[in-house]
Amino acid sequence: MTHAKLRIGFLGTGWIGRHRMAAMVASGAVEAVAISDPSAEMVAAASQDAPGAQVCASLDEMLALGLDGVVIASPSALHAAQSIAALEAGVAVFCQKPLGRDAAENEAVVAAARRADRLLGVDLSYRHTAGMRAVAPLVRGGALGRVFAIDLTFHNAYGPDKPWFYDRAQSGGGCVMDLGIHLADLALWLNPGATAERVEAALYAGGAPLAADAVEDYAAATVRLDNGVIVRLACSWRLHAGQDAVIEAAFYGTEGGAALRNVGGSFYDFTAEHFRGTARETLAIPPDDWGGRAAVDWAERLAAGARFDAAAEEYVATARVLDAIYAAGRG
Repeated sequence: MTHAKLRIGFLGTGWIGRHRMAAMVASGAVEAVAISDPSAEMVAAASQDAPGAQVCASLDEMLALGLDGVVIASPSALHAAQSIAALEAGVAVFCQKPLGRDAAENEAVVAAARRADRLLGVDLSYRHTAGMRAVAPLVRGGALGRVFAIDLTFHNAYGPDKPWFYDRAQSGGGCVMDLGIHLADLALWLNPGATAERVEAALYAGGAPLAADAVEDYAAATVRLDNGVIVRLACSWRLHAGQDAVIEAAFYGTEGGAALRNVGGSFYDFTAEHFRGTARETLAIPPDDWGGRAAVDWAERLAAGARFDAAAEEYVATARVLDAIYAAGRG
């Protein structure tokens, strides 16, 4: 890089966009040189956080500034096209999930990153919790024996507050696209190279089977991977769960188990444990400031000179699982 700090533009400055910007700037690797959002209120808030950043009316105007990278936190329907435009301009991309509304859009973005030889990252932030950082080596290193079952849950007692989430053309789907993507990512991240061999799913909206023009607010799926691992996945919006959220990723093997679980309904606080029979060992406890780690990891890799990383194919693999869940649930 030719700059002391990465020159980064932030496209979309709602809560998540501003949070990721703050984390990246605090890391010391990034200078926020441009911001853009259709909401004047969101631009004003971001300008307070990054007073030296230029306000841009469009992505094209932002890309004309000679950026090292762009962070995209716009509505989901825009992610693929905006990511491709940035990559084709020679600019690295860190995008909010989903990278695309289906596998085809994901494939197109990854192909653009490969052609441009630019680093592509997606904000799959649960990989970066202290809990998953402790669980992952147990799964990968054989401490659990042969892992054969994964149970994944993400119930959110609330629903998104932006109307576009409820328009399938704009969002790509409901709670599966919003929450289930994190669960499917964790399963495939710890089963590298695995693909879905068979998928069964049920999708509901308002307690009834999903209608063609609706987005799901409850989903349950069973995914059998081609390596024999069985994955059970459930996610929802506005479920009467008795607490704000129920989040769990549990991995069971022939020699032990391990799980990440949220504490007291929190969206942010997690414990991780290693199980052996009826015994348990604590691996991680709160507090853990993990929300911006995926963004900071991307920025630090970019600052170190990282170019296209073939691990981006994982985004396509996860999208294929989501496509299969939607196909099975709507079929």
